[in-house]
Amino acid sequence: MNFNSVEQIALSCAEMLRPPERTTVSEAAHKYRIVNSPGAYVGPWFNTTTPYMVEPMNVFASTNYTGMIFVGPAQSAKTDALVINTTLYSIKIDPMDMMIVCPTNTAARDFSMRRIDRLNRYSPEIGKMLTPGADNDNKFDKLYNTGMMLSLSWPTPTELAGKPIGRVVLTDRDRMPDDVDGDGEPFDLAMKRTTTFGSNAMCVAESSPSREVKDMKWIARTPHEAPPCDGIIGLYNRGDRRRWYWPCPCCDHFFEGRFEMLKYDRREGMSNLDAAETVYMECPKCAHHIHPDDRYEMNLWGTWVKDGEAIDQYGRKFGRSIRSLIASFWLRGVAAAFVSWKKLVVMYLDACDDFDRTGTEESLKKFYNNDLGEPYYSRKHSEIRLPETLKARAEHSLGERVVPEGVRFLIATVDVQKNMWVVQVFGIMPGAPFDMVLIDRFDVRKSKRLDDEGDPLWVKPATYLEDWDQLIEHVMDREYPLADDSGRLMSIKMTACDSGGQEGVTGMAYQFWRKLVKMNRHHRFVLVKGDPKPGNPRTRVNYPDSNRKDSKAGARGDIPVLFFNSNLLKDDLDARLDCIEPGKGMYRMPDWLADSFYAEMCAENRTPKGWEHNTTVRNEAWDLSYYCIGVCISQYIRAEHIDWNNPPRWASEWDSNDFVRSPDQEKPFSGGVKSQFNFAEMANALA
Repeated sequence: MNFNSVEQIALSCAEMLRPPERTTVSEAAHKYRIVNSPGAYVGPWFNTTTPYMVEPMNVFASTNYTGMIFVGPAQSAKTDALVINTTLYSIKIDPMDMMIVCPTNTAARDFSMRRIDRLNRYSPEIGKMLTPGADNDNKFDKLYNTGMMLSLSWPTPTELAGKPIGRVVLTDRDRMPDDVDGDGEPFDLAMKRTTTFGSNAMCVAESSPSREVKDMKWIARTPHEAPPCDGIIGLYNRGDRRRWYWPCPCCDHFFEGRFEMLKYDRREGMSNLDAAETVYMECPKCAHHIHPDDRYEMNLWGTWVKDGEAIDQYGRKFGRSIRSLIASFWLRGVAAAFVSWKKLVVMYLDACDDFDRTGTEESLKKFYNNDLGEPYYSRKHSEIRLPETLKARAEHSLGERVVPEGVRFLIATVDVQKNMWVVQVFGIMPGAPFDMVLIDRFDVRKSKRLDDEGDPLWVKPATYLEDWDQLIEHVMDREYPLADDSGRLMSIKMTACDSGGQEGVTGMAYQFWRKLVKMNRHHRFVLVKGDPKPGNPRTRVNYPDSNRKDSKAGARGDIPVLFFNSNLLKDDLDARLDCIEPGKGMYRMPDWLADSFYAEMCAENRTPKGWEHNTTVRNEAWDLSYYCIGVCISQYIRAEHIDWNNPPRWASEWDSNDFVRSPDQEKPFSGGVKSQFNFAEMANALA
């Protein structure tokens, strides 16, 4: 640039010496940004159009964070807000070198022409700061009179290494490789470039998700945790996990809007468009029908809520949020300002029709990734049960370790582990077939044996017969209070214990059975074993080694073992987990169970060869559940043949049930039959 006077030189340098305005990114965008998208919108930037972008924009200039992640759908203005408006802020308000990283060289060139050049051309206060000259204004580099340099780049080791830059923005992150030529995650490489800028550094990544879910049986550990994925979803999980909540126009309850909450008529003969025109959102609190026109105002009142926080009907947040140097945001498609609920429904129904016609899932994947901003669960996995699906069915009304109304008797099932027994207790309710409800899940870990310091040692089922006595105390004699608050207790009708496992377990299980026989306690205890050979009945009782005569045999034909055709019983269990109608074979679960329980219930998959266990996940809950079904249909219970209107007394209603007692009554069937005559004393007298 040529200058004619010292005054011109001073004026040209004045902008570099001007102190920054005390304003936020969102305020700067409203003040200086002119949007020029012919055919869509031409005019000033209004934050009220996309109020959900205000907080993410303002985080860009915060010294409390060094990174920001934004997951969102198309048509949500995420690129305009987090790339263009942050560029404007870095040029006009707080000058600092900035780099925009696009997926490819071609994408970077296009972004420069369509986005940055238009920003300079149509936002006068920004354009006049651009330093003229071909060297200062080319496709990949822009120099402004504040000394700020803007670079447009793409993910290569050369571009993402060696250049200290205070602000780096990765746009469309999931269209980039997850590993840049062996150097690692693009976001991590970009963060390294900002390190020397300390609290002034900021690295941003924004994108719609496109990566597959790594674990189809994942279950969220916190309310806002995202599925395990690479790409933008994985980066979101690193941060403080904010979600967009808005209030119901009727009850003021704040909730996160999701596509599943949209309801519409789907009567026979209706076109997809006809169905979409009936769309409304149902409030999860009061079931109010929210009209699509209400969305704009709901967004105006909306707010970002961090993982660990909660929000009341007055918009007050409370609770302890996750602390992180990365602020992460996930916006769902139903809140996106530039796509209507009607259009979302039409696109979804069209994608479903496309899948039905062709069997390809590309349209559905595109809908979930781009239009909803969510990772896609392939339809080929639709028959795989997910832990979160089961957890969503859990019932708060069942209470914690109490016998719910309607339960007629209790069944305990036991799995033998190396250093413990895993126990589940089920209540059986009338039905065709019978319902089962999980009442308790616990481990028996400690024995009566003591170490040198007097502390109980862990049980060893394969080694110590005396440790098996713990099953009598902690399982067979266990009682549970009835849910009617009467103080009455119900005892366990039958206990079924696995007889296999680690070497030595079977022998100890047989010895324990013989011990129970001597105590006359064996009538309510049965050893079980899986035997899925095709053609076998669902259950059968056999006496192992009944033909062996040698004294060293672990069993001598005196131990009844209940054998299960595990494939058939697991098929039964699988069907019960799909049942949601009480009295039709439903498997009911309380909501206090640990997440690991639901993962264990999904640890096996049905294959042409039978049920196969995913060895990376424990499966005790699954096994103990099918044990319960096997015991109930076996000759010991015969639950399928019970006339529930005229049942045996142990299966009758509580007021006449043999296994129900009040606290002041003796425990039913708790001990063996005591002899009325002491034969030992008689022998001594005759000697």
